[in-house]
Amino acid sequence: MGQPKNRGIIGILTGGGDVPGLNPAIRAVTIRALREGYKVIGIKRGWGGLIDIVRDPQYDNSGNFFELTEEIVNKAGRTGGTFLHTSRTRASHVPKANVPKHLQDKYLDDINDLTPEVLKNLEFMGIDYLIPIGGGDDTLSYAVRLSKESVKVVAIPKTMDNDVPGTDYCIGFSTCITRTIALTHDLRTSAGSHERILVLEVFGRYAGFTAMLPTLAGAANRCVIPEYEFDIERLTELLCEDRFTNPSKYSVVLVSEGATFSGGNMIFQSEETDMFGHKKLGGIGNMISQQLKELTPQFNHGQVINTITQRLGYLVRCGDPDALDSIVPMAYGNLALDLINKGLHGRLVILRNGRYDNAPIEIVTSSKKIVDVPKFYNTERLRPQYNSFEFMPQMIL
Repeated sequence: MGQPKNRGIIGILTGGGDVPGLNPAIRAVTIRALREGYKVIGIKRGWGGLIDIVRDPQYDNSGNFFELTEEIVNKAGRTGGTFLHTSRTRASHVPKANVPKHLQDKYLDDINDLTPEVLKNLEFMGIDYLIPIGGGDDTLSYAVRLSKESVKVVAIPKTMDNDVPGTDYCIGFSTCITRTIALTHDLRTSAGSHERILVLEVFGRYAGFTAMLPTLAGAANRCVIPEYEFDIERLTELLCEDRFTNPSKYSVVLVSEGATFSGGNMIFQSEETDMFGHKKLGGIGNMISQQLKELTPQFNHGQVINTITQRLGYLVRCGDPDALDSIVPMAYGNLALDLINKGLHGRLVILRNGRYDNAPIEIVTSSKKIVDVPKFYNTERLRPQYNSFEFMPQMIL
């Protein structure tokens, strides 16, 4: 006997930064949902597509949402990025300049809450369940708001930083770590050829997992993370020591973009912020590189050691997903459908202690998920702790 038809309409969207694994998650949700009698609507550009909708059946809203089919999702399901596109739109805090044209006469404040429009637009599309895929401090924080407004939300965690509270794993993290390790090893050839210190800046605004894990894997000698203000002289001393003991005469440090000098502040590219109040980070790697060069004579018999500086940036978030970011999104998508089939909502699908599970969606705004410095980071050696691994989490978080 076939599955019952017309079980409802599921909307799915992706917001925030792109990562490998988003398309496999969209595919997993869609394939399962279609086969079980649901209709699936893909909403474009995250919350941006939801605020742009014109509630007129005759209006062409194809730039904001469209129906998903097996053919569409199969074509994209093994690729990186998100074919639904993404934005950093915060529907509850839309600047006047970003209010859609058809709403500009209605919303005149400098910052506008378009949640009433989002709720009406979801009703206009006939959405019964909404599956947002995103990070905790942007896409999913607004999903919490919608859940409180009685929207039936089942969320999927995504971010390279792996800092969504409540889950051990977020889509995109493994590919980011895999790429960081590979690119660091590639750049070793230049560092070794010139006998320099290699400074690599990686993502990580508030959490240092993307610098910690590659260092733990042996890709770098040292790492500096947002959770601990580092002393640049101590870092210089350690890197000079690492270079001296290396037969190839080079050393490597991974720098989280949110890392800060002792007594300093985060380094931003500009004062401009997105709708979530985030300034664009970038530049700490260059500053560390310059200061290392100036300080190395103190620890190298008066001789300057030159540096190579590289910001890995989007190189670690582009391209196809690795094995883990192909498997976990499949599981997360099916977990979301399991919850919907049970009539449950206001939940976040998660991986915890090696097992798939779910948690209240409010967990994403209840706390910050950051490196436990006393437990996992050696502040004297500026690198991960290497004590006993017995009963530790797989990702050493």
